[in-house]
Amino acid sequence: MKEELLNRFTSYITIDTQSDDDSDTCPSTAGQWDLARHLERELKEIGLTEVTLDENGYVMATLPANTDKEGVPTIGFIAHMDTATDFTGAGVKRQIVENYDGGDIVLNRGLNIVLSPREFPELVTYKGQTLVTTDGTTLLGADDKAGITEIVTAMAYLVQHPEIKHGRIRVAFTPDEEIGRGPHKFDVPAFGADFAYTMDGGPLGELEYESFNAAQAVLTFKGVNVHPGTAKGKMIHSAKIAMAFHDRLPAGEAPEFTEGYEGFYHLISLQGNTEQTKLVYIIRDHDKELFAHRKATVEAIADEFRQTYGEDRIVLDLKDQYYNMREKIEPVKYIVDIAHEAMTNLGIAPIVKAIRGGTDGSQLSYMGLPTPNIFAGGENFHGKFEYVSLETMQKATEVIVEVAKLVEQRGQ
Repeated sequence: MKEELLNRFTSYITIDTQSDDDSDTCPSTAGQWDLARHLERELKEIGLTEVTLDENGYVMATLPANTDKEGVPTIGFIAHMDTATDFTGAGVKRQIVENYDGGDIVLNRGLNIVLSPREFPELVTYKGQTLVTTDGTTLLGADDKAGITEIVTAMAYLVQHPEIKHGRIRVAFTPDEEIGRGPHKFDVPAFGADFAYTMDGGPLGELEYESFNAAQAVLTFKGVNVHPGTAKGKMIHSAKIAMAFHDRLPAGEAPEFTEGYEGFYHLISLQGNTEQTKLVYIIRDHDKELFAHRKATVEAIADEFRQTYGEDRIVLDLKDQYYNMREKIEPVKYIVDIAHEAMTNLGIAPIVKAIRGGTDGSQLSYMGLPTPNIFAGGENFHGKFEYVSLETMQKATEVIVEVAKLVEQRGQ
């Protein structure tokens, strides 16, 4: 299975599917169409039915039930096709590190890029395993092409092993998760699952049914630019106003200083000059009241700056993105228990924790499809140090199969 996983994963990561927040199309980039069409063909080839690719780039397919038992729920498995906007995903050149020795991994000798346990201590836990890395010039795309690989491989395995009884299984691959739009055009009734799982987590054993509440704040600061030699009393420097705004946010409440259930304000983009400057923040908190307080803080500072610099000098566009899926999953927490049992049956220690981020499940759960998240195996997402263990990918594939078996055995 490891060779099958590697070959399939390689075929996906060589397709550039980086999403684009500035695009208003769905999917936001042409590369996602390329992967969607590839998956459409592959799902048909492995024997799935009802394979569809809709006008918005969503791929769906069915593995029909092979059990006579009545009342078995239809379950779904979901992963996203796009890669992050933070770092390029074009021209991915994977490297294979077999029987990893626990030391430094030279990703790119010419550029002196080294993946080292000194900076990433969790690396030592993968000693003896087969790792897939980048060449240090791109991200890898394990987020979430590892999840796609595991779902497709699990479906192929179930097709090849009809002695494993299961109910109807639906799979879906979505565009634009990394820019928060993954479920925006997801047709929940057409998907037709009672509940689902995203395969979009990190290390072995992760099982998550809590996510951040999330918002985006775009602040535009408008200045006045004149020649610096005659600027006294005339120039209004928008970038300096923006810097002053950023300094008003709590310095310690940023991603690099927070963990667990601690929320944050994260400046993800700064573009500007004297005339106009734009700051883009994401605002995150697991607690609904603290989330509301964070948004109110941004609004209050913006109002204060308008009073100081003028009403038209600061424009704030503040929008909610998704909410903590715990509220929708707790009433049906047995679906988390099934995944927990599947891992335990396979000798995997479940790590139940809150996601410090979001998955498609965050929005899908509010759209009527409860969707917790299961590990896919990747580490160091969104950058050149991203890697994945083939052994962990195999375990994730086995979890999918085991979940299907348990749902069939439990029936209603």
